[in-house]
Amino acid sequence: MHVLVTGAAGMLGTDVVTAFLEADHDVTGLSRADLDVTAPAAVAEAVSGHDLVINAAAWTAVDAAEDHEAEAFAVNATGAHLVALAAASHGARLLQVSTDYVFGTVGEAGGPANRRPIAEDTPPAPLSAYGRTKAAGEWGVRAACRDAVIVRTAWLYGAHGPCFPKTIARLAAERDALSVVDDQYGQPTWTADLAALLVRLASAAVPPGVYHGTSAGWTSWFEFAGEVVAAAGRDPDMVLSLIHISEPTRLRRISYAVFCL
Repeated sequence: MHVLVTGAAGMLGTDVVTAFLEADHDVTGLSRADLDVTAPAAVAEAVSGHDLVINAAAWTAVDAAEDHEAEAFAVNATGAHLVALAAASHGARLLQVSTDYVFGTVGEAGGPANRRPIAEDTPPAPLSAYGRTKAAGEWGVRAACRDAVIVRTAWLYGAHGPCFPKTIARLAAERDALSVVDDQYGQPTWTADLAALLVRLASAAVPPGVYHGTSAGWTSWFEFAGEVVAAAGRDPDMVLSLIHISEPTRLRRISYAVFCL
């Protein structure tokens, strides 16, 4: 199978290219420098000749999107739509990567242990600019390509880019204490796990639609940070619990981003 991976130099894209190569596919990996997904002619040319497109190109600077929503929209919504149009035009299958940020605060009743995972058919209700642009991208993909598979994931971290564990490990080496929010829950997802899932979805020829894909288990940012600090050889007690609602920020985040148990 001839596979095109957009965003191929990113944290996820790098692992996606590796995973499909290891599965003996013919892979073309295009980075942001190689392909501007907001340029229709360039996108159409890039997609031509491929059987499968993995769109991992995205504006992922979540906080910066609050001040640059138009720029984020261009990549996450318009770009995704253009990739889907090209895939439909050239008869290619499309796997579009999306995010838990398309959801609002759901399942608030009861404590975290009593909440249910977010189902694929839960209506999007984004709280942030980034979430709005990714939700718009999902709509654009579905409108343009009937054969598209949208895979939502959450709390990505990996070896090939900046991520929460790397930040925590660096700060733990620089400071005596860290304050991390303890009232937001989700599923830390290793990019290699998600890349392997994308290979399985492509190989299984699953029906078009929306799927949720994460690593197993769930935790809070506070607990996650404690594990990172311990793995770095520091005392996890240096991580202090911070209640997010008492420290409001401009960027609103979903409090319970759990897809699968």
